[in-house]
Amino acid sequence: MPSPADPRTASTSGGVQSLERAFDLLERMADAGGEVGLSELSTTSGLPLPTIHRLMRTLVACGYVRQQPNRRYSLGPRLIRLGESASRLLGTWARPHLARLVEETGETANMALLDGDEVVYVAQVPSRHSVRMFTEVGRRVLPHTTGVGKALLAQSPDDEVRALLARTGMPAATEKTITTPDVFLEALARVRESGYAVDDNEQEIGVRCLAVPVPNSPTSAAISISGPAGRVTDAATEKIVPLLQEVAAELSLALAATA
Repeated sequence: MPSPADPRTASTSGGVQSLERAFDLLERMADAGGEVGLSELSTTSGLPLPTIHRLMRTLVACGYVRQQPNRRYSLGPRLIRLGESASRLLGTWARPHLARLVEETGETANMALLDGDEVVYVAQVPSRHSVRMFTEVGRRVLPHTTGVGKALLAQSPDDEVRALLARTGMPAATEKTITTPDVFLEALARVRESGYAVDDNEQEIGVRCLAVPVPNSPTSAAISISGPAGRVTDAATEKIVPLLQEVAAELSLALAATA
């Protein structure tokens, strides 16, 4: 029999159950792109419409959800502050792991998240080389131009990726940037097969980036190293990728321990 501290027992409390359901609805809204109707939420969650309506009224009153003029509901502005704070914490937890990458590869290490249709960099530890790559923490880029973007999108179904690319367009950052959906989806298939992504002069000429996803991250995340193409060679890739995957697994465990 579960103990009183068991969450299965706690969830029988109306207050705790309502809290669980509210968070579940927020997650479902995020999965749907941030805006949904009540009937969609009822279908995906299995909850009755009156229950969903009551929970959404509370979330609207608190600012975590906003009702649109078309009567659909969207994620609200108060979530931005929570998300920004959580992103900063995620970057703080990642820094020791990124520092290990820099120590063992000599190249700049980054961590990035998929935020809406963009990649946002949340942490970086720079290389000690005088010639090094630097990406400002907080910088946002389109995912089709970067290694971390490929690593993140490789975890999504192709139809969702096509929809994202249709929304963002695929402008070229360099002459090496992939600018057609079919070719990009072929690149994602290679990422899934190999377990890592490459940005080969696609965001900036002369720069190569190797990236892997962070498994089981609470939000979709990837880590990478980037450096001059003359140092991040094919030979270096064979040594760096296993290290990236090892550090990503360690970071995953660290994030799980803080949950």
